[in-house]
Amino acid sequence: MSSWVYRQASFSQTQLAATAVFSGLVVAGTILSVQAIRRQLAIEDLKASIPKIDEKHSTDALPDYGAALGNPLTSKEEERIATLARRAQQGDYDEELIHEQLTRTSSFLTPDRLKSLRSSFVTIVGLGGVGSHCTAALARSGVSRIRLIDFDQVTLSSLNRHAVATLADVGTPKVSCVRKRLEAVAPWVHWECLNEIWREPEAERLLGGWNAGKGNPPDYVVDAIDNIDSKVALLKYCHDHGIRVISSMGAGCKSDPTRIFIGDISASVEDPLSRTTRRRLRALGVSDGIPVVYSTEKPGPGKATLLPLPEEEFQKGKVGELSVLPDFRSRILPVLGTMPAVFGYTIANFVMLEVTEYPHEFGGGKTREKMYDNILANLQGLEEKLAKAEGEDVLGLKIPVTKDDVGYLIEEVFRGKSVISGLPTRLALLRWRASESGYSTEKKWKGQKKSRLRLTNLVCMTKEEAVFHEREVLKGKTAPEDVYDSSVVDLVNRRFLEEAEYDRYR
Repeated sequence: MSSWVYRQASFSQTQLAATAVFSGLVVAGTILSVQAIRRQLAIEDLKASIPKIDEKHSTDALPDYGAALGNPLTSKEEERIATLARRAQQGDYDEELIHEQLTRTSSFLTPDRLKSLRSSFVTIVGLGGVGSHCTAALARSGVSRIRLIDFDQVTLSSLNRHAVATLADVGTPKVSCVRKRLEAVAPWVHWECLNEIWREPEAERLLGGWNAGKGNPPDYVVDAIDNIDSKVALLKYCHDHGIRVISSMGAGCKSDPTRIFIGDISASVEDPLSRTTRRRLRALGVSDGIPVVYSTEKPGPGKATLLPLPEEEFQKGKVGELSVLPDFRSRILPVLGTMPAVFGYTIANFVMLEVTEYPHEFGGGKTREKMYDNILANLQGLEEKLAKAEGEDVLGLKIPVTKDDVGYLIEEVFRGKSVISGLPTRLALLRWRASESGYSTEKKWKGQKKSRLRLTNLVCMTKEEAVFHEREVLKGKTAPEDVYDSSVVDLVNRRFLEEAEYDRYR
């Protein structure tokens, strides 16, 4: 009787817990939906308050993301420069003057390589500190066709790191500002300025050929976006379509220019933006092959960090509405103005060497393929051993894990280190918890034997630690909490929770 009462009580508690979780999800979904609707209504109200364009109001329309359009001229000098640039872009400019202006670049690269540089087409996505300095360097060095993509406007706070913006440019589109200022330096450069946000559905148009798709595609794309979703989508699109791209990782909170490197994205370390981008790309099947500029500088006491929002903003209860666009960060990232410049010039230097085929080297990806193969083979052997110990015929047993899965788990989830000791060598993957139902194989389909192993139950250890874990936990059926101290268990739980968040991108 007492056991029946206990079971009923447990069942009721389970129902209550499930109901509470479901209710919480419904409430959270409702709150997010309401916030999205209120944001849209606010935008519509703002648009409705703007006078209709007619003879009295001949301004440009406001696009969906709220940026200003056009290229306002603020002085006769700027009008003169713009007129000169239009003539130069139509061929009415002394070629000898261009050669003289680029003579140092020609001497370095050789005239033939300079010719390649001048005929190249580069697209820069994002014109903040990194993108603006990169663009300025490319234009000054001879790249003659540049496409700029950015939805944002110049702000007063961005003047500490922007390459060419002045006080007069505050409130104007970044694409117009960069073009206007650089036309005064290199009037012969041809520009395509797209004052819009990079969106994957528009990728074919935004990354298409020159002259609205009529010409050749970009020789190189520069990713200087700081929004993670847009960055990942851009890099994935370029990777899948064979478009050469280089990506800027985080320049915020960095202060040591001697620790800036170019390397494959698989090798970038000590950079949260790089780690998140790399992990998201791995989840989409892209593990390497994308050069990135990143810093190896480590955070430390007294160094700059992401600034917290003021307490009064939390009290207002609408923190998610503080960002300029949905899914964009709303907290302030401290930036030393010199660091984005170094990132930008490093990228421009790399692009110039690439398009001219000037001899150069940069750090490649991690050559750990053989290690992944060995880890996968050892995991297969362990699963066969566990199943065989329960009388299973393991001939032809398959495990639902690939070499790419191994690389993702080792590098991204467990940071290339054992969860037990933190050692980075002689690594292995194995189950964290013993299977409550044993290690019997799944035989749902005739002729197919599959391990019931789940990726979400795998952890990284050294081979020596794996032997102990196999004996005490997997075969001894002891809970890990009874074997390891709380710091190890907490670390594993954090890694699992973190991966549960990233798993939705896989």
